[in-house]
Amino acid sequence: MKQTINLKYGHEKIPFDLPDQTEILHLDEPETRITAFQFASRLSSELERLNPDLSDVAIAVGDKTRLCGYRKFLPVLLATLEKFGTAPESITVFIAYGTHLRQTDDACLAAYGDTYQKIRFVHHDCRDNTVFVNLGTTTRGTPVLIRRDIVDAGFLITFGAISHHYFAGYGGGRKLIFPGLGQRESIYHNHGLFLDPARQTLSPSCQSGILDGNPLAEDLAEFETFRPADLAVHGILDGGGQVRDLLPGVGIDHFRRACAEYGKNCETTCTDPFDRVIASCGGYPKDINFIQSHKAIDNAAKFVCNGGSLIVLAECPDGVGSKTFLPWFEMGNWKKAFKRLAANYEGNGGTALSMMSKLKRIKIFMVTDLSRSECEIIGIEKMSMDQAKMTVRQSSGSISAIPSAGMLVKVSNDP
Repeated sequence: MKQTINLKYGHEKIPFDLPDQTEILHLDEPETRITAFQFASRLSSELERLNPDLSDVAIAVGDKTRLCGYRKFLPVLLATLEKFGTAPESITVFIAYGTHLRQTDDACLAAYGDTYQKIRFVHHDCRDNTVFVNLGTTTRGTPVLIRRDIVDAGFLITFGAISHHYFAGYGGGRKLIFPGLGQRESIYHNHGLFLDPARQTLSPSCQSGILDGNPLAEDLAEFETFRPADLAVHGILDGGGQVRDLLPGVGIDHFRRACAEYGKNCETTCTDPFDRVIASCGGYPKDINFIQSHKAIDNAAKFVCNGGSLIVLAECPDGVGSKTFLPWFEMGNWKKAFKRLAANYEGNGGTALSMMSKLKRIKIFMVTDLSRSECEIIGIEKMSMDQAKMTVRQSSGSISAIPSAGMLVKVSNDP
């Protein structure tokens, strides 16, 4: 019996006819559907327990690439704070861009709704060295440069979605403070732990879903101790990017529980690789640019056997996503890029090396708005949607379809 599946491409859903032998790898969607009332109740319980000074509140949120139901739930957080005596003018929201470019005001209105016009928002700039205070250095040598206004804030809240991250283990939570609100060179030093100079390879311990033994994740955990959040709101999203649960709490154990809760819905131990995989990043914003789409490419590639092929649907309306990405591919080969990056980590070098490592093992095709020349520089082959449909339909070997490759992660006990 013929199978048909809809795969997201930007804001569209594209029907694909699949061969009979296709194995569709779905997420186990969370059953919980958090309401505004439940969220307010949980927040109130935490604030009553903590009994904090709320005269000066800082809130760190994700940018448009890491949404967490902000239009609906950020007003609930603000209203709860006001119920506990916080004046609106005493609240500042910091957009944790990390090294991402600043969003337009229209993009902010789309991400945060009317709240963007009612509360003071600060657009973080990792290059503005005047805003940071130096609190020391981690044992792995990362300078602990933190925004002075974050250090001085009476009550710091992080509000963002938990996600897998291909070298930090998990995103969200503490990553909103650093690298989200970090200084550029400090961010690059931390990200440089993704490299293993002794082996001339990427660190095998820097993997999605891995926190213990992951040098980069452990560095983030140490950085966090210098200025931890006073309250963290961890979002659990479904494959469509909708908030299913919001978990307010405090501390590393709470973060780990949130990661475990998220992971149980989107981790699989499927071990048999496929000759071909057709994957969607999950649509907008997961395929907003190539840098974001790479997370889905990294996930999906783990399901492809050596010498196999991966077809990815990634619209990339914002292009590559960074001017610092393509130059790594123009250096000629992996060895040159690795040597340069190991000497001075910068830009999206780690992402470039990660992409190169996949292209050594499998062939990658993309249906995308990226130009053909950009695809050629990266080493991927651009194909049309019709070509992708025909290629999938005519597949004779083992094949899998992954509708939400931006979230579905293959976990293994092997490094």
